[in-house]
Amino acid sequence: MPEGHTIHRNAEDLNEAFAGQALAVTSPQGRFADSAARINHTAFVQAQAVGKHLLMEFANDAIVHVHLGLYGAWNINPLVKKAAPPVGQVRLRLLGEQTVADLRGPTQCELVTSLDVALLLNRLGPDPLRVDADEKRAWNVISKSSSPICVLLMRQDIVSGVGNVYRAEVLFRLGIDPLTAGRDVDRKVWLKIWRDLVTLMRIGVDIGQIDTVRSKHLPERTGRAPRVDRHGGEVYVYRRESQPCLVCSTPILKREVAARNLFWCPTCQK
Repeated sequence: MPEGHTIHRNAEDLNEAFAGQALAVTSPQGRFADSAARINHTAFVQAQAVGKHLLMEFANDAIVHVHLGLYGAWNINPLVKKAAPPVGQVRLRLLGEQTVADLRGPTQCELVTSLDVALLLNRLGPDPLRVDADEKRAWNVISKSSSPICVLLMRQDIVSGVGNVYRAEVLFRLGIDPLTAGRDVDRKVWLKIWRDLVTLMRIGVDIGQIDTVRSKHLPERTGRAPRVDRHGGEVYVYRRESQPCLVCSTPILKREVAARNLFWCPTCQK
């Protein structure tokens, strides 16, 4: 599932392409046809991301809420004379003056109101990529919980936008045992976790992939082979089970925790 940096990048790309334009809005697949008709030729105001949720605001309090889920993706491309016919199951097509954006395979694509958005925001934790995020909201839950920090970081009602890659990588970078109970995490350590999330997720927005490896551990500095993975990016532990740790050479471990695969180094994260 795409993590929060992907959704924030989607929002930035949609704003750059469509802000202030009255868009042709269609649902070639048909599953969003009635809602698309309601906002067709309506002014696009702005898109914003909150965790893994994308909110596209149109005039007259019409908001399209999108959650990509496991299989959803946006394709945003410049127009060449006219838009090419949709390819595949396109749930939503936005056609502007110079750009066409196709949405395929989302878990959610629905027309909502500002009241619906308020209810959504109330059940989500702070998003490290938003300027209005208050990390204390997350800390108030984490500091009282007996659940492992690796589980708490994945709960969208505690911290929104963080997924399996960022949680594994941040805990490694800070040398934290992922099974440490939330209530045993020191306040100063939590602030380091939060700040590292802010930094790494912003890099993810800027470059379009997750890169978490410090410069001294990159392939060009160490002589190792670059990572080969469909997700791209250089990482320390995510999906590197049985491979040597880039810092201490101990084999990376993997186990299932709360129905998700956890990756960590037993030496660096004691």
